[in-house]
Amino acid sequence: MDAKLVNPFVDAFTTVMPQMGFPEPKRLKMNVREQNAVSKGVSVIVGFTKQIRGNVVYNMTEDTAKFIASTMMMGMPVAEFDAMAQSAISEMSNMLTANAATNLTGMGLEVDISTPSLSIGENFQVKISDAQYLTVEMDLAGHVVELDIAVEQQ
Repeated sequence: MDAKLVNPFVDAFTTVMPQMGFPEPKRLKMNVREQNAVSKGVSVIVGFTKQIRGNVVYNMTEDTAKFIASTMMMGMPVAEFDAMAQSAISEMSNMLTANAATNLTGMGLEVDISTPSLSIGENFQVKISDAQYLTVEMDLAGHVVELDIAVEQQ
C-alpha cells in the first residue's frame, strides 16, 4: 500500500463533507491494519479498477450514520437507519469515492469505481486486502468515520 494513494481519499473527505453542510472534518489518526476491516455498525465498500485496484470502506457506527443522513437531509430527524438513511449513506460514499477518483485521475491514473455496497451489523469482518491497508479516522463534528483504504497502483 503506497501512502501517497491515501491523500486523494482524505482530500475528498475534507472537500466534499463541508459542501454537504458539515463542519470542517479533522483527521485524527492513521493506522496500518491487516487484510480485514471490522464493521463498527455501518460499512460501505467501493471497489476500484483499471490503474488503481482495490477497495475503500467507509466504516462508522449506526449513530454516526444517522447523524450524517440527517445532515444530508437538511436536518430531518433520523430515528431509524431505514431505507432513506441507507440511501443517503450510500450516496455520500459514492460522492466521496468519485471525488477521490477524480483526485487520482489528476495524478495521471485511470480509474473506475464500483457501485457502493452497504452492510449493516457490528463486528463482522470485510476482507479488503490480501496484505496490509491503511485506516484514517476522520472526525466529523464529534462523529468518527473510518476510511479503510486498500488500493494499489497497477
